[in-house]
Amino acid sequence: QVQLLESGGGLVQAGGSRRLSCAASGIFVTMYTMGWYRQAPGKARELVASITSDGTTNYVDLVKGRFTISRDFASNTVALQMNSLKPEDTAVYYCNGKAGRTYNFWGRGTQVTVSS
Repeated sequence: QVQLLESGGGLVQAGGSRRLSCAASGIFVTMYTMGWYRQAPGKARELVASITSDGTTNYVDLVKGRFTISRDFASNTVALQMNSLKPEDTAVYYCNGKAGRTYNFWGRGTQVTVSS
């Protein structure tokens, strides 16, 4: 059974940093395209950052230069380091793992709230 478990969310002041972690079981993060998505109240879920099986990273323009996605083979985790946080970064952040059109797994999300 595949499980993606996010952690690290919480309340942070604007300008601060937060590190999210996604612990995977049932899949190997190095074999999937792993992504972090977020969903703010009243808005659609959007891709924030992703890392492919060959290590290629991709970021939405809004977070480029502030967020960094990484993965760790030993712990089978994917992290999202978020710096220079803004109130508009407030959202529920979800971990996602996908491979082809068949495999698409989601975590339950972790809330990040950035206060101004």
